[in-house]
Amino acid sequence: MFESLSQRLSTTVNRLRGRGRLTEENIRESLREVRIALLEADVALPVVQALIQRIKVRAVGQDVMKSLSPGQALVKVVSDELTVVMGTANTELNLAQTPPAVVLMAGLQGAGKTTTVAKLARLLTERKKKKVMVVSCDVYRPAAIEQLRTLAEQVGVKFFPSEAGQDPVAIAKAAVAAARREVVDVLIVDTAGRLHVDEAMMAEIKALHAAITPVETLFVVDSMTGQDAANTAKAFSEALPLTGVILTKTDGDARGGAALSVRYVTGKPIKFLGAGEKTDALEPFHPDRLAQRILGMGDVLSLVEEVERKVDQEKAQKLAQKVMKGKRFDLNDMKDQLEQMSNMGGLAGLMDKLPGVGNLPDSVKSKVNDGEMSRMVAIINSMTKKERRHPDLLNGSRRARVARGSGTQPADVNRLLKQYMQMEKMMSKLSKGGSKGLMRQMRGAMKGMGGMGGMGSLPPPR
Repeated sequence: MFESLSQRLSTTVNRLRGRGRLTEENIRESLREVRIALLEADVALPVVQALIQRIKVRAVGQDVMKSLSPGQALVKVVSDELTVVMGTANTELNLAQTPPAVVLMAGLQGAGKTTTVAKLARLLTERKKKKVMVVSCDVYRPAAIEQLRTLAEQVGVKFFPSEAGQDPVAIAKAAVAAARREVVDVLIVDTAGRLHVDEAMMAEIKALHAAITPVETLFVVDSMTGQDAANTAKAFSEALPLTGVILTKTDGDARGGAALSVRYVTGKPIKFLGAGEKTDALEPFHPDRLAQRILGMGDVLSLVEEVERKVDQEKAQKLAQKVMKGKRFDLNDMKDQLEQMSNMGGLAGLMDKLPGVGNLPDSVKSKVNDGEMSRMVAIINSMTKKERRHPDLLNGSRRARVARGSGTQPADVNRLLKQYMQMEKMMSKLSKGGSKGLMRQMRGAMKGMGGMGGMGSLPPPR
């Protein structure tokens, strides 16, 4: 997300690095580039105009004009104003009321509404420790009801049954009564979508809203529709008292115009971003962090939170103890590391949150291939338990057998073993020299990668 916008803005900032100070002339030149970048990212025109005006007012102020680092000064101004446009801070769901807190989901057909219901149910269950029930009022598509039933089983939440042909309002009322009886904390109501905004759809969802008076009314919209996302959200916000927006399919949206437009056009906060099909692919929306990512500054806070949440702490502790005791890091350990990295969204997902990655050349970024991790796990799975514990046993014939078993080539097996040996060597350094040994190894690895495109080199060990 925001890949093209991020690249454009990085180029603009880099141009300013050779200038001594910011002047009205180079500010005007830079803002022209920023305007083009925003329009190419499919940001709504009123949003672009307002944003550019705010940046201009601040950029020509005395503090910025006197700055000795024009690039940094402009980045800060743009970052602050992007954050303001997107909503300043994360807005959480308001669930502080007598259970059940009812959450109504609205949106067009194909926006990913039903999947988002399951994602939100899982997030509330796992992170907020809420008891959740879901219900489908989409009586026009029996497959939607069945889909929600299946997803509810997957994420471990209660499902209130409904059938095609029933009255949506009657279903919703019965679900609220059931949630109250079963002492459920949150009831999430999925509604019918249409291919476009129409009177019948709006009348039905207004009736639903009046019948169950939800504490949260969330509009689910496909971010890949760009400016249309903002226009559709505006139409819904005029018909319903929306409390927030969920942007879906952000992993497939390289432009990101919807995220920058929706808040400004509707006045409603973006509360969550959906990225991917998995039921854990829903994250709270943090405007300040996203603004930093757009400007190539990464999102280390989100990365740390993700690591804390998704890394198996028990396995990590066992591996640390094993290494510190001088025991050998084997292929089972390597497989665990690969699988945990995959759980965190793979290499591409991690790179997106690292500072400076936006400055890397496309030739380097294109080599980040999450399919490679799956291939490596398949190769390790094709080995015997003994071979995983003792990789030295893998002679030529055994490597050929492993390649056949994993549907790969012997060269792939050799490449995996070479990477394993590098990891094993790094772990060995850690056990012998503590953190100094590991830092020395990492510094050498970074040098070999050319300093990672402006990310800087690691400090020497103390």
